[in-house]
Amino acid sequence: MQVKFISTAVAFLWLALAQISTAAPLNQDDPDGLLALSVARSVNAYPRFTVFDDVNVQSEAGVVTLTGKVTMPYKKEEIGKRVEGVDGVKALRNQIEVLSVSIEDDRLRQRIARAIYGNSAFWHYAAMPNPPIHIVVEHSRVTLTGVVYSEADRLLARSLATGFGELGVTNCLRTEAK
Repeated sequence: MQVKFISTAVAFLWLALAQISTAAPLNQDDPDGLLALSVARSVNAYPRFTVFDDVNVQSEAGVVTLTGKVTMPYKKEEIGKRVEGVDGVKALRNQIEVLSVSIEDDRLRQRIARAIYGNSAFWHYAAMPNPPIHIVVEHSRVTLTGVVYSEADRLLARSLATGFGELGVTNCLRTEAK
């Protein structure tokens, strides 16, 4: 089972509820699905996981594979250690990539975060303990990930992320229904 991290327990629950309402309920006999949920909770509780990081989890027969991108090397290591401590993890493949250090990318991240979370349409997301819209910037290319309430929010976030000197914006935001 693969789970996309969105950095907030609330948004993660939206995703789980959407799964339950549109598909078969989460099978209590699916150890990999339950393990992926436990790992997701652990990563979401990591205090240094920000809107500028994005982590994905895949679990198969107790072997957890982490992919995605984080802004600092210590985050990759600390997230890996957290996941290894989750009950049921037999092995860990930590394939998280560390984004290169770039002052321009950092500036771009900050400008886009201010544009999105400073917009009144997104204040309710900004007020969450871990806002669900992630802004990954790599070599001035922006990728938006996470879960939002509606298609309108998804499109507005993409629109707000443009015009800051980025080389392109990829909108991978999902709605609750997806």
